[in-house]
Amino acid sequence: MKFVSFSRTLAMIIKEFRQILRDKGTLAMIVMMPLMLMLLFGYAINTNPRHLPTAVVLNSSGELTRSLITAMNNTRYFDVKIITSSIDEAQNLMQGGKVQFIVHFPPNLERDLMRDDTPKLLISVDATDPAAQSIASWALQIAFSDALKRDKFAFEAKRAEFELRTHSRYNPELLTRHQIIPGLMGVLLTLTTILMTSISVTKEHERGTMENLLATPLRPLEVMIGKILPYLFIAYLQVCILLLIARILFGLPQISDFTSLFAACTLLMLANLGIGFTFSTLAKNQLQAMQMTYFFFLPSLLLSGYLFPFYGMPVWAQVVGEIFPITHFLRMVRGIWLKGSNLSDFSYDILALTAFLAFSVTLSLFRYKRTLD
Repeated sequence: MKFVSFSRTLAMIIKEFRQILRDKGTLAMIVMMPLMLMLLFGYAINTNPRHLPTAVVLNSSGELTRSLITAMNNTRYFDVKIITSSIDEAQNLMQGGKVQFIVHFPPNLERDLMRDDTPKLLISVDATDPAAQSIASWALQIAFSDALKRDKFAFEAKRAEFELRTHSRYNPELLTRHQIIPGLMGVLLTLTTILMTSISVTKEHERGTMENLLATPLRPLEVMIGKILPYLFIAYLQVCILLLIARILFGLPQISDFTSLFAACTLLMLANLGIGFTFSTLAKNQLQAMQMTYFFFLPSLLLSGYLFPFYGMPVWAQVVGEIFPITHFLRMVRGIWLKGSNLSDFSYDILALTAFLAFSVTLSLFRYKRTLD
């Protein structure tokens, strides 16, 4: 008797291939996952960000000032969203995550240049995302220097120099953990809540207890609430543990508004639990439920702005990223935790999360009724 029979091994390989081809869900994952990752990394992910939203604060306007603003836009690194004379307005925009940079032009910029003085320009950077600001000062220095060399003769200045000062706000030491840990809370909550819920109903099918559940007088909404609430409490426990670790081990700043933080966490958890329950009604077994979870989780992680600057991605990728709940949660948790913001600063993100929650609950209830049929 041969130790290894080629014919028997070949028969086993053929049998395994047939099983893979019969499992449409696994087959789709094998084909779609690498395709999706290739497209996302090839077209959407950009470690050299462009068109970062910027506010300009100035109290006087002239030909040279307009030339400098045009030079900023021409770098394609900055995208001037607003020009204002109010520093408070610009700071509120940064606190709400609407702009990444604030460039302060001194009141007598043109006069100082004409007198061959050295005016001081201040650039305030939202340092909660250190990756996005890595070349900001360099890009601004090059753009302004080129603009001044080009236009200095119009002002009859012998030299046209300025001093650029950078102020990193909310994370002055540029600590990476200040960027990573608040976002990690959203990543863990997204993965665990969807994964736990997605296998809840499929587990009933596999254990043969679904018939008992259907025999009860429970309505679909009652079943859904009963399935979701235990995982919601577990997720709250995860949040408390993460907050303790972040504070004790990593020394992150004290949170000033716990109500806003837990409200943001609740919105994210409910939205994820809703989509997880929907997956559980679509999957035929726990393996498929887990595959669907990762198929949803990976693009939401890559397009949320957690690993790569959100505004550095192309517009279509930003539009897709706005669909995922974690994108809005990241803006809120970084603002509440690191900037001292509250929920009222994130009305758009709250509306987006609420809309996703309503959609996921409606879809899961519809799918659960179909499961009963």
